[in-house]
Amino acid sequence: MKLFLSTDFEGTSGIVAWEQIIEGQPEYAQGRLLLTREVNAVISGAQEAGASEFVVNDAHHFMRNLHPQELAGEAILISGRHKPLYMMEGLDSSFAGLCFVSYHGSIGAERAVLGHTYSPAAILEVRLNGQIVGEVGINALVAAHYGVPIVLVSGDDVTAQEAESVAPAAEKIVVKHSLGRFAAAHLHPDKACELLRAGAQRAVERLARGDERLVPPSFELPVRLEVTFLVADMAEMACSVRGVERRAARTVCLSGENLLDIYRQFVAVVMLARALADR
Repeated sequence: MKLFLSTDFEGTSGIVAWEQIIEGQPEYAQGRLLLTREVNAVISGAQEAGASEFVVNDAHHFMRNLHPQELAGEAILISGRHKPLYMMEGLDSSFAGLCFVSYHGSIGAERAVLGHTYSPAAILEVRLNGQIVGEVGINALVAAHYGVPIVLVSGDDVTAQEAESVAPAAEKIVVKHSLGRFAAAHLHPDKACELLRAGAQRAVERLARGDERLVPPSFELPVRLEVTFLVADMAEMACSVRGVERRAARTVCLSGENLLDIYRQFVAVVMLARALADR
């Protein structure tokens, strides 16, 4: 059995600050250790249930947070940027299941530690068919395109709640409870890894026995993805991407029936807006 892991960083137990998760910052080394342990816990639990192949997409910031030699399961590591499919690069229909590891809540959540939606410097809100979504919901478009079920989501309690809309049957592993944007109550890292290992084992066991609830995400077509930026200039720049329509001063809409195309458009829009934010 072959599993795909898309790994972020903010949803790791013990993480509450950008200084812990950005390369070059003083606490980054400790953050990497915590993240790596959680990723390996998921792989180890899946192995115990019979999964034998793993592809890990390091999907946070510069996307070089994990070292290949440190990964369990002789996993293939996809790292670095820019990746054409960004957080979902490497996924295709050959995978039995998909895990979102160390994910975080959306920018619009009331209490989501380090909450944002792709770019905290550019995006104010994203709605998918009218519903506010974070990165789990957006990335689910790619899972739906390839017909791969989301079997595990880990992070804070807000992430687990937001995942219900696209992956109601997935194993939700809550390793901390958000108190605010820069505060959380964490499980001990050892306990968090125990839960992740057990959750991954359950997820693979359910896949192996054909649990009918573990199905790929589905969306009402045509899909409508509305992106609201911090400033109007970003919306103007986003309209340079073919098929993007401006709906308001700071809001654009991507719509269509090809979910992979919608996701690719979204990635292009994010990169353009981020370029303006960096000026």
